[in-house]
Amino acid sequence: MKTLKIAFVATALVAFTSSSFAGSRIKDIAYLQGIRNQQLIGYGLVVGLNGTGDSQRSTFTLQSVASMLKRFGITVPQSDLRLRNVAAVIVTASVPGFSKEGGIVDVIVSSLGDATGLQGGTLLMTPLSGLDGSVYATAQGPLSVGGFSASAGGNEIRRNHTAAGRIPGGATIEKAVVSEFSKDWSMYVVLMQSDFTTAERIAGAVNERFKSQIAVPKDGSTVAVSVPEEYRKDGRLVEFVSLVELLEVSPDVAAKVVINERTGTIVIGGNVSILPVAISCGGLNIDIQSTPVISQPGPLSNGTTVSTQMTTVSAGADSSAVYALNGEATVQDVAKALNSMKVSPRDIIAIFQALKESGALKAELVII
Repeated sequence: MKTLKIAFVATALVAFTSSSFAGSRIKDIAYLQGIRNQQLIGYGLVVGLNGTGDSQRSTFTLQSVASMLKRFGITVPQSDLRLRNVAAVIVTASVPGFSKEGGIVDVIVSSLGDATGLQGGTLLMTPLSGLDGSVYATAQGPLSVGGFSASAGGNEIRRNHTAAGRIPGGATIEKAVVSEFSKDWSMYVVLMQSDFTTAERIAGAVNERFKSQIAVPKDGSTVAVSVPEEYRKDGRLVEFVSLVELLEVSPDVAAKVVINERTGTIVIGGNVSILPVAISCGGLNIDIQSTPVISQPGPLSNGTTVSTQMTTVSAGADSSAVYALNGEATVQDVAKALNSMKVSPRDIIAIFQALKESGALKAELVII
């Protein structure tokens, strides 16, 4: 017997309202223009692999090994090299601003050829250069892969990704990263998320703290700040920046409902609200059941066995209810309504899409 169920879910409408935001430090929502990380990249070799390195098809690995051996005074024809314990890799790192010589940073090592795994390998000394071509760090050390891979007889067992690894503290900074955040005793505070209201609030907070009109919002993401005279002495500029970073403001955010249809995840902003609506939820279930019926012929009748299907159709409607919400309903009101209707995340996605189409949702609907 087989059963086919067809479910029809009715449209429902829900609402959210604005809520107050706690104060955030300026350093958590903005940064000073000129202070940035330096992205580094380099090409290197990982040795000591257990037969999981690049094959003969990765000719650049063979060329690299031959060039390396030549530097050590050993000349080997590239055609004579048979390597499976070496892998060519790309090494990347991010150096924070104001980093000085002798500092250490983590590096990420990723296979460039057809190596099947990097576990147990050691990265040879690799220079890491920036966008300007200058070498800012050198990397070397044993890899931490965080997984394993084993194969035999055509079968393979793998956990996590083994073609990339990490070397904690594997790079030593060779050149300081210069960051200039103040020019002519002026600096710029840049918002991570552009918003005119938040920029105005930052300027107001700075001016109120220092009792002077030293901060001026330039646009939706930039606030120009002039360093007061008393902080232009040696050592006091850092103190001034620290005072500005620790000021708290209430960032303003746009009303958004973000939906991930692949996972059914729904994130609703605190400023989301709707017009007065009624919420209804119900369903119609149709069950189609097929039961095989076998007809056997009588004894000595020379008949044949006949198989037929007996189909039974039944329909039923779930109990439905209508929930009324006034305009500017709170998040708690909506959560209570959804719990009463017992709707699934997939149904809630359909609810918000219909709500946006009706024009009742006072928020931006973002589907990712």
